Amino acid sequence: MGSCSFFLTYTEEFVTDVLQKRENRPPPSKLDSLIRDGWTDRMDRGLFRYLLEDLKTRVLPGSNGYVAQLNVQRGIERRKPQEILSIQQEFNPSQFNFNKINSEEIMFEMMKDLPQTCRTVVLINVSPLEFGHCLLVPDPSLCLPQILTRAAVQVGIESVLLSSSPGFRVGFNSLGAFASVNHLHLHGYYLDHELKIESSLVKPLIPEKNLFRIQDFPVGFLLYTESEEVETAARTICKVTDFFVGENIAHNLFLTRGCPPSGQMQTAKERCLRKGVRIAIWPRASCFGAKEESAFNVALCELAGHLPFKNKKDFECTTEREVISIVQKYLLPDDEFHKLEEQLVKHLLTH
Repeated sequence: MGSCSFFLTYTEEFVTDVLQKRENRPPPSKLDSLIRDGWTDRMDRGLFRYLLEDLKTRVLPGSNGYVAQLNVQRGIERRKPQEILSIQQEFNPSQFNFNKINSEEIMFEMMKDLPQTCRTVVLINVSPLEFGHCLLVPDPSLCLPQILTRAAVQVGIESVLLSSSPGFRVGFNSLGAFASVNHLHLHGYYLDHELKIESSLVKPLIPEKNLFRIQDFPVGFLLYTESEEVETAARTICKVTDFFVGENIAHNLFLTRGCPPSGQMQTAKERCLRKGVRIAIWPRASCFGAKEESAFNVALCELAGHLPFKNKKDFECTTEREVISIVQKYLLPDDEFHKLEEQLVKHLLTH
């Protein structure tokens, strides 16, 4: 099965309401079917580095509801990450990039004509962390470095809205934040477990831009959007990430269905709503050639509360307190975060 084109037609494909409760879920959307069928086909054909079977999963006791999964082979078999020396490192055509992959790894392309032609290639991640793990690569031929563009952010948001599954997530690791390839890409995958980030309480920072501070650990920024505000949201997120790049601050993004943000306790019904997308943005300490953690790395999914463990002992024994201790090492100190927050708010209000 070769690649095919999937055309985005404005918002008519968007699934505007996905309840978290299983019994009320709609059937797979067009996007879901393309990913599920294409991904399964390539797993059957042996195009991955290992066979991904049902992963052992447990929810760690504690208020954060960490979803731990045992994925030993990803830790052993995945491609060695490239050496990253700068958040603004230029694309290097001699290193591995997505123009060098086996064409059979491409599942399909997403095309959009307006406001300008935008082509995104969707390919399998040959070292998957969960079912459906794919890479969204905005026009690989442009050879863009791993720095977010507005078009890339918009594709990420739209992909979440095009899925009828509340478990479909999209994320981004900047250089210095465990991005392993310096060629612009986002990750997409399915995780059939609720994460705290989907309904956690937030504090308004710039309400007119739908920008909030995440109050719970790990502290970061959050933007919320529904289907009619996607372009505006993408523009705001890109202003945030451009600011971080300009300040040489590494960052991770995680996009997921979530309930509308609130600073007050919500009812169970309100917490189950999934009409829009929550985009969490975590500024963090940069890691350049740093030694990897033995238990798990701290990148987009770990900050969101999904923990793929590399070994059985850590998977079975690690506590919530130990997870927080590992994650804390990669976050900005409180005083640096608050200073950055002040600078970011000032920047967004004047640009």
